[in-house]
Amino acid sequence: MNDPILHPHTGPIRGDHYLASEPDTVSWGWLANRAATPVLSLSSGQTVTIDTVSHEGILDDQGRDPIRYLSQFGIDRTAVLEDVAAIAASDIPNGPDDGPHIVTGPIHVDGAKPGDLLKIDVLDLARRVPYGFVSSRHGYGSLVDEYPEPDGWRHGDDSITLPGTISHFCRVRDKDGKTAQGVLDAGEGRTLPFDLAPFLGLMGVAVDTDDQVPSVPPGRHGGNIDVKHAVVNTTLYLPVQVDGAGFYAGDPHFAQGNGEVALTALEASLRATLRLTVLPANLRMNAVGDVDVPMLETSTHWIPTGMDPDLNVATQHAVRNAILFLHTRFGVPRSIAMAYLSAAADFEISQVVDAVKGVHCMIRKADFATWL
Repeated sequence: MNDPILHPHTGPIRGDHYLASEPDTVSWGWLANRAATPVLSLSSGQTVTIDTVSHEGILDDQGRDPIRYLSQFGIDRTAVLEDVAAIAASDIPNGPDDGPHIVTGPIHVDGAKPGDLLKIDVLDLARRVPYGFVSSRHGYGSLVDEYPEPDGWRHGDDSITLPGTISHFCRVRDKDGKTAQGVLDAGEGRTLPFDLAPFLGLMGVAVDTDDQVPSVPPGRHGGNIDVKHAVVNTTLYLPVQVDGAGFYAGDPHFAQGNGEVALTALEASLRATLRLTVLPANLRMNAVGDVDVPMLETSTHWIPTGMDPDLNVATQHAVRNAILFLHTRFGVPRSIAMAYLSAAADFEISQVVDAVKGVHCMIRKADFATWL
């Protein structure tokens, strides 16, 4: 398996529209608010291919020079994405008070208005490069007093330690001729492989405010929800807050475990093809009931979410939203819904590292086969 390098405007582009990540189509560390100017407009039901960009390798503490930074791992200049280099060389500010994420958009979806639901179908996620990073940095992560380990501590040849940061370079290799693995250098000639499951950690809609919206904490707008189940053939539902929705995407991942405990997942750039459809307010009930927070749907599960800076409260929100979904979508009595969730549903930790923590509930569709 030999992945091509998907530079902007090259290779297969599957959507009705194409959106490259360029200095004038991205923001760095901030999400769209109601004053944001769209960089693309499309009709409800159309598809768009977005070249999303990972922030790893271009941050200030990495030198904001991806060509030099990646050369430490044997990556040739031709394998450094042209849009990554252009964004790093631009005058877009990104300092200590800004989030790390490169956010592409916003996209205006014709007809979307507050009270509607934006339905995002994930149709394709192509790896743009055969490498990425997993990092711990700056006092974030689940073990902030223990990791990263003291400066200078190093495991393997593919780790870079900077003050307060350790970044593990991760290569992608063929597993069986059909699928790929990430491979971490574990030192002493050993490697640690794991399967890939690409998804976008950040998809959202513009927030109805004139204030700046940071990219790190997720919320009702979606944003950096980091739910690993948002893979190909998954649908994300987001409540629209402003006319046109103002959709954006970023924080591409090749793989993530529930919790994202180190701080980052396997961060790496993806070419995402998505279908954006407006569900008017009178049709929302058939999709998510009265749930008014981000919710996902796969072929096998409905996935309501809950978020809060306190993980216990985030869990409570996820339970309430799962009950609300079952009660308003299917008419399940609330107490029966609670009993069902306790007996049959799984509550998973989405992430614990984004200031606002996330929990999601896995509700099996098979249990409701006779209700549909």
